[in-house]
Amino acid sequence: MGIQRYSIIYSSKTGNTKKLAEKIREILPEENCDYFGTEGAKAFSSDTLYIGFWTDIGNADSATLELLKSLRNKKIFLFGTAGFGGSEAYFQQVLGKVKESVDESNTVMGEFMCQGKMPQSVRDRYVKMKEKSNHAPNLDELIQNFDRALSHPDNEDLDRLEEIIRRDLKK
Repeated sequence: MGIQRYSIIYSSKTGNTKKLAEKIREILPEENCDYFGTEGAKAFSSDTLYIGFWTDIGNADSATLELLKSLRNKKIFLFGTAGFGGSEAYFQQVLGKVKESVDESNTVMGEFMCQGKMPQSVRDRYVKMKEKSNHAPNLDELIQNFDRALSHPDNEDLDRLEEIIRRDLKK
């Protein structure tokens, strides 16, 4: 598939998804880019949209879901980050929920998710919850997950994203 006109539009609460968006921008030919940013009507003139989101309670953030619901007849590459990065199965579950907001006139041409760091306030909240005698039994796991997420998206995540983007360009 030749390189078509494209736009990269993303929502990023902590900078994780922005990092992925910037990597995609670095990979794709700049001269074919109609738009890069967080919002903008110009993005909708492109036939191909790279749409990035952050995960909010197992789904994309509300702004991204609204955007996805409004699109018709586009080729879409979904990319996102989630603070909980315990398994690929979780990422697939999130992507499945996100795709429910994509109109059937669109084609999802690819997807990518990885773990992303969370604000320190999340860890602080977990630690404070542990002080209570009747705390949730999985708090140690949540704290460990938080600590693992601190370096993400990392170079390995960005390399995997690049591999997927380049593979999809050859289709």
